[in-house]
Amino acid sequence: THEELCRFIARESESVVVSVGYRLAPEHKYPAAYEDCLNATQHFLQHLERYGVDPARVTVCGDSAGGNLAAAVSQTLAGSSELPRLRAQILIYPGLQALDFNLPSYQQNRGVPLLFRERAAFYMLQYLNGNAIKLEEVLEGSHIPVDIKLKYRKWVSPD
Repeated sequence: THEELCRFIARESESVVVSVGYRLAPEHKYPAAYEDCLNATQHFLQHLERYGVDPARVTVCGDSAGGNLAAAVSQTLAGSSELPRLRAQILIYPGLQALDFNLPSYQQNRGVPLLFRERAAFYMLQYLNGNAIKLEEVLEGSHIPVDIKLKYRKWVSPD
């Protein structure tokens, strides 16, 4: 479903885009998708010569949950001295924070199709544990302990 977009990004950025099929939630709970993407990317980076790829041209990309996975893989590999560094990460409407679904962007776009606020929270729960039984708690913000909220308030707050 994403081949045309991957080809466009590769062509326009003069990069190699690694497109990974990964196990999906809710059948496969976290960290299955992350592990699939990390393992595939590590394997690719370890065998660049076999694929005839310049190590300086590898980019990871993802949209939605895939954007989250691309960011997580990039962060994991950033500290590796054993593998070539990624050229870039391209994140298209990534799901990156699940601490607060009441921030201004969620409020402002709560009814904008395609990814309504409630759906974003629902899919995040599906990705993490395969069920949405705690959806209301997540939407209210009561799923995060107060000490964690205080710790991350500098980065995740309406201010």
